[in-house]
Amino acid sequence: MKILVSGGAGYIGSHTVLQLIAAGHDVVIVDNFSNSRPTVLGRLEALTGQAMSMHAFDLCDYDKTEHLFATEDFDAVIHFAGHKAVGESVEKPLDYYENNLGSTFSLVRAMQRYDVDKLVFSSSATVYGTDQAGATEDRRTFATNPYGWTKVMQEQILRDVAVAAPQMRFALLRYFNPVGAHPSGTIGEDPNGIPNNLMPFIAQVAVGKREKLSVYGDDYDTVDGTGVRDYIHVEDLAAGHVAALEALTTTTEPVNTWNLGSGQGTSVLQLLKAFERVVGRELPYEVVARRPGDVASSFADPSKANAELGWRTKKTIDDMCADVWRWQSQNPEGYGG
Repeated sequence: MKILVSGGAGYIGSHTVLQLIAAGHDVVIVDNFSNSRPTVLGRLEALTGQAMSMHAFDLCDYDKTEHLFATEDFDAVIHFAGHKAVGESVEKPLDYYENNLGSTFSLVRAMQRYDVDKLVFSSSATVYGTDQAGATEDRRTFATNPYGWTKVMQEQILRDVAVAAPQMRFALLRYFNPVGAHPSGTIGEDPNGIPNNLMPFIAQVAVGKREKLSVYGDDYDTVDGTGVRDYIHVEDLAAGHVAALEALTTTTEPVNTWNLGSGQGTSVLQLLKAFERVVGRELPYEVVARRPGDVASSFADPSKANAELGWRTKKTIDDMCADVWRWQSQNPEGYGG
């Protein structure tokens, strides 16, 4: 199939592009590089041995989006593009609603006009709000921040479109905490500014880019008092997108929702200790106040994806830490180094 991957130069998008190509698909990337680097394209070409088909523009530009669909004959779309920082969404809610919803409006309108009927949507565990422990796909969705609400709203928009256009097929993939990097160390997560997620923060401490890790609270009702999360290797996550795409070619359901996660929780301190085992030394950290809105425990129930997609996670926490350290140590400044 010929697949358009929006946000394909980003962290999860780039790893998914590799697996799509490995599965024999023809991939076209669209990305405005607001949270990614053009450098990744050369690395993807080196890893795949083929030139990347790339369009650099913002999907909120409907004219450019429509022109892309008019000139390329797509079979399906995987939609990663969007702003994704929870804290920033609280500070800039209008930017998040305008960008995340606008890009989806533009994309789905173009899909309908040019008879592209399959979309895999990058959703998030944030749609479960504060009720994220052992979440199943039938749990009520809500959010605690503007970023989360954009995901809840986009899911609802796609469901409504499916009612009006029953030939469409949508996969809503709710995933938890993507970490890890390609085992070659060639591509990985390169956050702009201060990382919003734990693993890249630990990696930057390990490589000497940051003085110490801030642990937000150690008095939660968890195994060691620190927050527990369901970490999923980005390679496993990418494989889940490929599996969901394949499922859309045979399913009779207009909308399919799947959790992608390990089903296991790992605490902040457990993840830190795993990373210390990989680097062979202790890493400095400081316990600070809880962050508003953080939940004690968040992990998936992935049994539906296991059964319906034949998909499950394969990589361990130690695998995740080893791959992140390989990426970070080889690229201490990320793609800009």
